[in-house]
Amino acid sequence: MTVPDRSTRPSVIVVLTDQQRWDTTGVHGNPADVTPEFDRIAREGTHVEQAITPNPVCAPARSALQTGRFPTATGVFRNGLALPPDIPTLAAAFTRAGHATGYIGKWHLAGEDQPDGPVPPERRGGYQEWLASDRLEFTSDAYRTVLYDGAGQPVRLPGYRSDALVDAAVRFVADHHDRPFLLFLSLLEPHHQNATDDHPAPDGYRERYQGSWLPPDLAALSPAAPQGGAHRHLGGYLGQIKRVDEGVGRLRDALRGLGIAETTVLAWTADHGSHFRTRNSEYKRSAHDASVRVPLALTGPGFAGGGRIRHPVSTVDLTPTLLEAAGLPVPDGVQGRSFLPLTGGGTDPGRPAEVYVQISEDHVGRAVRTDRWKYAVAAPDADPWHEPTATRYVETELYDLHADPYELDNLAGLTSHRAVADQLREALRAWLGRTGEPDATVEPAPPRTTVQRRPDPQVSAWDGARFGHQPPPT
Repeated sequence: MTVPDRSTRPSVIVVLTDQQRWDTTGVHGNPADVTPEFDRIAREGTHVEQAITPNPVCAPARSALQTGRFPTATGVFRNGLALPPDIPTLAAAFTRAGHATGYIGKWHLAGEDQPDGPVPPERRGGYQEWLASDRLEFTSDAYRTVLYDGAGQPVRLPGYRSDALVDAAVRFVADHHDRPFLLFLSLLEPHHQNATDDHPAPDGYRERYQGSWLPPDLAALSPAAPQGGAHRHLGGYLGQIKRVDEGVGRLRDALRGLGIAETTVLAWTADHGSHFRTRNSEYKRSAHDASVRVPLALTGPGFAGGGRIRHPVSTVDLTPTLLEAAGLPVPDGVQGRSFLPLTGGGTDPGRPAEVYVQISEDHVGRAVRTDRWKYAVAAPDADPWHEPTATRYVETELYDLHADPYELDNLAGLTSHRAVADQLREALRAWLGRTGEPDATVEPAPPRTTVQRRPDPQVSAWDGARFGHQPPPT
């Protein structure tokens, strides 16, 4: 690929939220009017309707976003593992092409041997400018935001946390608007505050949304969830998202004011979703759409007027997509596939029908998701904290997403759906090969004739006694 002249290359901004469900957005039918700015981006730009994370855990998902590789290929298959410095990254590719590159917010790829303080330069993924904390949830709260600059010095930013990070992003854009840049803005919201297990929205925002919306999966399953589940948390959760949406609006206003809105690609997505302790003992780490499905919308060069992409897309595809949109070569080893050909009603005949998901920490699991079907397996003999892969899996879940979009009726093992499960099993095994994982046997679920209706179908929550150590950090 011929690299375009630097003066004609677009700038790129990625806005990453943490633990945001796809159905918090208006374009997905949410009635609470929480995301008018996201909805505007989706309507005027390109909306990926079925965006799926490659792993519903913070660090693995983030490693995929920075490299375009699945978590087992980066080595970051669970939290607490560092992104290897020798793997080509999004930032390195843009830096090599002459872009200014900057990272602001939560990183979570420095590794567990690093304290919750400065991230060493060699563990920053190739970003030139830096204002971040590895685990922002442990160095900040709603109105006390502490990050570390490029010299490793603590910086306290005023205001509500997402506002403070957006303000820093506006300053970065203002300082670099005269040349192409890549800015990765990684927000903590709407992730819970770990120390209090709460979703601290700005003053007044929780009250605005308390009781305004409850999706069917949470309505059905939350009464049995610990500590009140979604009924306790959704007001603050939605309030956090509303403030983020307002902040992205301010960031886009800054782009317009600087005259670079038309030459800047802006992508908004999340690392994973949240099931609010309805599928296991915490918020994610399951194959359900509540964990793995995320919002994704883009605008700017290559995406303005791109319409809706209905084909399921993995967020591991975002790195090659942004590189292609900027006219830059995709590094060797990237496993994602650019979805730029799907914009504007286009097609990509070589794209698999399904997306692939790796599950870690709660259990070693794998899943494939098509437009209609979700098929998940788990490895009963594998240690999910120490083993990234397995050679033996057992079917645990099968959902018909057209008939049961919130995955309340588990069809795994139904004799009426054996042929469907067999096809999806072969698709999953093909993905094991594509991602460089060992070949594995996949045992069918025990046959039955009635639908299974319960929150945790055959996949138990984290069992610390089984492995002799404590549960993973959330």
